[in-house]
Amino acid sequence: MEIFTAAFSETFLALLRVFIIIVVAGLLVRKKIITQSHIKSLTAVTVNVFLPCLIFSNILANFEPGSLKIWWVLPLSSGLLTGLGLILGALLFFRELPAKKNMLALTSMQNAGYLILPIGAVVYADQFEKFALYCFLFILGISPILWSVGKYLCTAGAGEKLSYKGLMTPPFIANIAGLVLVFTKLNVVFTNPNEQGRYVITHTLFKSIDLLGQATVPLATFVLGAILGSIAFRLRPYLFDAIRTVAVKLIILPLITIWILYALDWGSSFPLIADFLVLQAASPPATGLILQVRNYGGDEQKISSLMLVHYFLCGITLPFWLAFWHSLQASG
Repeated sequence: MEIFTAAFSETFLALLRVFIIIVVAGLLVRKKIITQSHIKSLTAVTVNVFLPCLIFSNILANFEPGSLKIWWVLPLSSGLLTGLGLILGALLFFRELPAKKNMLALTSMQNAGYLILPIGAVVYADQFEKFALYCFLFILGISPILWSVGKYLCTAGAGEKLSYKGLMTPPFIANIAGLVLVFTKLNVVFTNPNEQGRYVITHTLFKSIDLLGQATVPLATFVLGAILGSIAFRLRPYLFDAIRTVAVKLIILPLITIWILYALDWGSSFPLIADFLVLQAASPPATGLILQVRNYGGDEQKISSLMLVHYFLCGITLPFWLAFWHSLQASG
């Protein structure tokens, strides 16, 4: 019980820091200090400028395939976790597809970075460099899916088909460009190793891109709170949909992940990676989904209302699953 309580408290306090920003942003909107035009502009600049800069600079500076032999497990696991969420969502909503395909985005696309990184900075402060690397590698797998398939599910009309042009969003292009530079080893032209042997961006142009990218996490968190604060919360029309998406995203996926990790004994072999994967599986839907709806169109009222439910509940469920995993490891 002591292990459960300690793990729960640490994670809950880390989440509280993020939620304070969200609440403050929401209150500024309610008080009309931040207007709808402000939110629209912040959303557009986040999606089209800051986020692509963050993705591109992080890939260039941080992705070193040879530094972690099992690096491929992390992007692969993000793809598998997303795919499992899509399958479970499709099973629960199959009678209402394609009209409710936006619900599949909520069951499968998790907040892999904006929420998990601040938690890692608090809970794993002494191992944060490794934790951040795992987070980055995990995002390599989910980010292209989020900004292609996720965008299609969340913003396309009922009769709209997935198109090549629709996939070419700035974040998706930034992913592809960064990966091409790394795997062709052209990234060494713009980076140099520091005293710890890690690569840092040295080219002036790319240092400017990196500087812009550093604004993404706090800005996206603020935008999330501002958008949620601007929505008239209506749960009753979407109650059954909320129950189904919450069941998949916050209960079934983390439970399956914990079962797999326990069966593979990753708690002993790769303890930090195992903790990281539990946090990812228990994470609420991605901030990017609400940015997409705001920027590209979609059912903003419904998505925002359900997102609010997920983020409110994850304040309890996410610390619970990590604490449960630690207790399970201690008892085993």
